[in-house]
Amino acid sequence: MTEGYVRTEIEQGVATVEFFHPSSNSLPGQILNDLAKAINDAGEDVRVNVIVLRSAGTGAFCAGASFDELVAIKSEAEGKQFFSGFANVINAMRKCHKFIIGRVQGKAVGGGVGLASAVDYCIATENASIKLSELAIGIGPFVVGPAVQRKVGLSAFTALTIDAANWRSAEWAKRKGLYAEMHATVEEVDDAVKRISTRLAKYNPTAMQELKKNFWAGTENWDTLLSERAAMSGKLVLSEFTRNAINAFKAKA
Repeated sequence: MTEGYVRTEIEQGVATVEFFHPSSNSLPGQILNDLAKAINDAGEDVRVNVIVLRSAGTGAFCAGASFDELVAIKSEAEGKQFFSGFANVINAMRKCHKFIIGRVQGKAVGGGVGLASAVDYCIATENASIKLSELAIGIGPFVVGPAVQRKVGLSAFTALTIDAANWRSAEWAKRKGLYAEMHATVEEVDDAVKRISTRLAKYNPTAMQELKKNFWAGTENWDTLLSERAAMSGKLVLSEFTRNAINAFKAKA
């Protein structure tokens, strides 16, 4: 992949899955596919006891869906296929037998908020503000919504969804339960991620597996639910409103 990558490194029981895209770590379809595969593979690897999910660099954690790919969608089938990429990543994290630690070093938008919500324990910097911007471009956080709502609650999710143009601070996200820890610098976040992942790698994997089942109880229908949500987004992205809104966002970038 010339415009991004997903890489996995395994060391002393910890698999670090890192993704990168030059457009603020946005998520085109190929990266989504590779992320789902990397998480599934790490989950099945006997050398791995815990997974760290991170993006590259010290800037934005994730800018969400790739606008270039959104405007290139020509049919409902193509739209569902694209948004199913987010569903596949969230479901991979949900069904993974191992704890996933999130490292959020900067701002998260849309699908990036979904990723942060789907990890089991998220550590962020004070600069890691969040925004669900989907409604502003005529769609809605349909696919990531269940993961975000599960983590922050219906009231906070509703506020994020409706107030689609404004950022919520990392402190707000921590108060709502999205972030388990918040630190002043990226270096401090990395130290915290290393500390907890190293500790977890020594814990009983069977106990962690059973705990994870408990944590995600009640989400057994998400394979079907998120597929249905992907179809919703895939239809809406074809609207004239959404096309115009995306092009306006791209023009400002």
